[in-house]
Amino acid sequence: MKKLFCVFALSLGVAFTASAGVVVIGNNATGDMSMSDAKKAFLGKGDNSLVVYELDEGNNTRSEFHSTVTGKSDAQLKAFWSKQVFTGKGNPPATVASAAAMKAAVASNPNAIGYIDEADVDGTVKVILKP
Repeated sequence: MKKLFCVFALSLGVAFTASAGVVVIGNNATGDMSMSDAKKAFLGKGDNSLVVYELDEGNNTRSEFHSTVTGKSDAQLKAFWSKQVFTGKGNPPATVASAAAMKAAVASNPNAIGYIDEADVDGTVKVILKP
């Protein structure tokens, strides 16, 4: 029983250290962003000059991000964007498949923002919000 508990405790430690938390990133020339502005941007209601990128649907980082920043689950987000598209009020952000693709997209455009796990941040992008 002690061995089982030790294995379980160690696996929890690995799970907690594997993810440092989601952060909003921008080009290295981008200024900081408020939580309110991030929510607006990722729901298509913010600054129209921003190019917003999302991770693909089903990605755990995407779920964590939206739970924290927009307050929407994957299902709620899908319904929200379906309604926006149907009523002609907006289109969902472009999606990328991975943190590496997100960093490349954001780094190449000074008006782009996205989000990744903080552990994936490197010198190509800048953290503009830690929700």
